[in-house]
This record gives sequence, structure tokens and C-alpha cells, in this order.
Amino acid sequence: MTGTPAPGAPEPDRPHDLVGIGIGPFNLSLAALAHGLPGEGAGGLAATFYEQRPAFHWHPGLLIDGTTLQVPFLADLVSLADPTSAWSFLNYLKARDRLFPFYFAEKFHIQRAEYDAYCRWVSARLPGLHFGHQVDAVRWNPERALFEVDFTQLDAGGGAESLGRAYARHIAVGIGTEPHVPEPLRPLVDAPGVPVLHSADYLEHREQLLEAGHITVIGSGQSGAEVFLDLLRARPAGAEGIHWLARTEAFAPMEYSKLGLEHFTPDYTRYFHALPETVRDGLVPQQWQLHKGIDAETISAIHDELYRRSLHGGWPDTVLTPGVQVRTAGRVATTQVELHLEHLHQGTRSRLTTDAVVLATGYRERPLDRLLVSLDPYMRRDSSHRARIDEQFRLVLDPAVTGSVYVQNAERHTHGVGAPDLGLAAWRSATILNSLTGKEPYPLPRRTAFTSFGLERREAPGIPGQTPLLTPLEERR
Repeated sequence: MTGTPAPGAPEPDRPHDLVGIGIGPFNLSLAALAHGLPGEGAGGLAATFYEQRPAFHWHPGLLIDGTTLQVPFLADLVSLADPTSAWSFLNYLKARDRLFPFYFAEKFHIQRAEYDAYCRWVSARLPGLHFGHQVDAVRWNPERALFEVDFTQLDAGGGAESLGRAYARHIAVGIGTEPHVPEPLRPLVDAPGVPVLHSADYLEHREQLLEAGHITVIGSGQSGAEVFLDLLRARPAGAEGIHWLARTEAFAPMEYSKLGLEHFTPDYTRYFHALPETVRDGLVPQQWQLHKGIDAETISAIHDELYRRSLHGGWPDTVLTPGVQVRTAGRVATTQVELHLEHLHQGTRSRLTTDAVVLATGYRERPLDRLLVSLDPYMRRDSSHRARIDEQFRLVLDPAVTGSVYVQNAERHTHGVGAPDLGLAAWRSATILNSLTGKEPYPLPRRTAFTSFGLERREAPGIPGQTPLLTPLEERR
């Protein structure tokens, strides 16, 4: 599937203002906000986006019936930067004649399946999106002062159909994350026989899992909780046969207080970016409950379901154990898996034999190095050899590279826990476009939080002359 060319888009041998690599929610947000902006040539901003998948899909393996986003519907692709955009969630509802049903539903948090449908609606109508295009390499051409983007157009079966090249003044990399499988379990995931799979593939294998005599779910975050609850509801009372294991000290609720949520504001992102590297590295793991906990509604639903199953005496056949890590794992014949467990506080060890394993073990940023290997000589890195990323989401490159490479959801080490959060998508896209155009097509708010995270409030980029909201203590005395 290939989108129609954007108005004013250049010929293949003429440069685009922007080439986006990957079409997940973040680059889709960027494409939506870029649509209609003025460009350097005739017509609008010449932007094109490439994605190797044949169509847009957002976590299809976890669109479990009834599950909702953990952010309000206003965290769509555009609204927090431009609520008048034609690509807003509310306009999607209007186009589908669903505004009144949504109004009466009084739901601030929409179902995941509805968010996926909304994004697919945008991706099917937005110009300049090219699915079935795999980007193979990105190079800087100093003679033309442009980026060269080599890609392979894929056929319906994913095979190579033709090769192509695009030229761009700027690049936006939004290749997303990939499922993380802990080291002890990696050999089991690819082996045939007993199902050992990441929760990203849960729905594809759900029926097979339900046929298993015993199932183990590993991981204490929202995905692990949703998988556990879905399996629990589908299994007969008294014969549930489910273990739920986690490394964390508890099946803990996500921090969802209103002031706690201010960690997902531009104010906190700017504050975090200005901290020393060692301080940032220490903060991120401490803040796990901001993004790795379980929402209170899901925790309540799990407890209610377990309680319901105990009404007539006895306990459901479930074991929920936090504070446990998998040391090693192996197959028992070809029909079962044996997990070697260690309790982190007790120091005790045990074995668990199970018929299926679902790994709700999260995601990791896809490394940029493979895609941007040709830019490596130009890239500036921190003490841990990670890419340095400036406040406007640009890779810090040698000054000889006059174009910019922007990144989306690859900057947690520089911008904090909000990097993968949908609520910051539109603001980050607007920041990128303001930087790219050198103008301010999207005026951004000067202040977004009641909390002042430091003793000195820094000036927001693109807002010259902003007055600090809190002066250093020495100046106040």
C-alpha cells in the first residue's frame, strides 16, 4: 500500500524537506502536523514517510477486548499541539458519525482498539505515507548537502520488488521499540513445541494458550496484568492453572496522581534534559512506577475476579508471586518448560514446570546504529557511547552535516520517562517542525506544569524572552 504524493512533493531526484523513517504513532503525528505547512519550494512542506510493514497497526497482539489507553483521548496525534487539526480524534469520530455516542459514553480513556482504528483512519487518508518500503541505509552527501535514503519496495509477501533512493534536507527516525526477551528465555522463544512467546504476540496465540493445562505469565506491568486477567476470565473456576511472576517487589499501581502525571509534561522533559548525564541515568530506573506499574482499574478487576471465584469456598488455582527472577529455563521433553526461579529477598530457589509461558517483559528502543551506521563518524556520543540528543530532539552531529536527524522515542536517556508516552507525541512533533522550519508554525505553551522541578526555570526553546518562574535562591535573598 502506498499513499498518494503530498502536494508540492519533489520529483524522485529532487530533495524532500523531510523524510520520515517508520510510521508508528509518533511519526504519524509528525506527518499529520507537517501536512499543509509551507515548504522551501513551491507548494507545501515536502515530506514523505517510509514504513516496511504493509499497513499501520498499533500493538495488534495486545488489543485485548475492553483494554483502554492509559492516557486520555486528547493524547491523540495532533490535539495537544493543534486542536483544530483535521487529523484529531474528535474529527475522526465526526467523520464516522460517532460524536454523539462518544459524548454520551462519557469516556475520557478510549479503548486501545479504537485508538488503533483512529490511527489507521489517519494513515489511510494522509498524503505522503509509503507502506511496504524498507529503509536500508541513510548517508550524508556533503557535495549536495543532503541526506541519501536508500529503500527497498516490498511486494505483498514481503519480498524485494524494487530499489529506490530519496534525498532529504532533514530526517526523522521513528522506528519504535521491539519486544524484550530476557536472556534465560531467548532459546525457548524460537524453538518449536511448547508456546513461549512475548505478550506482543498474545492474541495471535490466545486459543493455543487457553488449551494449555498450566500457563505462566512473567512481568508485572500493564501488559502482564491484562494478559493475566484475560486468561483468568477465560479459564474455568477451580481449574485456572495460572502462575503470575514478577521481578518487582509488588504488583504495584501506576503513579497516576495529578501532580505525579506532571512528569509527562514539556516542563519536566526540559528539566530532565538539563540534568547531568549521571543524574539522568540514576533517575530513570527509580521512576519505574510512572510507566511500568498497573492502572488501578485493572488491579481492582483482577482482585474482583479472584474474589468472585472464592465465594463458595476454596481458592482459585492461581499463584501470584512478585520479587522473583528466572535464573535459567529449559524444556522438559517436548511438552513442557521448566523455569528455575530465585526469590530476590528470601534468597530461596525453586523450580516451576509449566505448559506455556507469556513474557510480558516490556520493550526496548530499537538501536539506531544499524540504520545510521554511515553517519557514525559524524555522531557525538555520551560517556556510555549513546547518541547525544539536543533539546529539540536532534542528534548532535558534526557541524559539517548541515541537515538535522530528529528522533522519536529513542531519547529516554536524554529526555526522560516521557519519551514513549503518547501524551507528549503532538508536542514533540510540533517542537521538531518548529525547529525544522526555523519558524513557529505551532506556538507552544510557556508553562505546562504547576510543579517547578528545579530552583531555576529554563527558557523553553522557540519562546525567546521567557521569564524564569523561579529564580535561584541566592537571587531571592
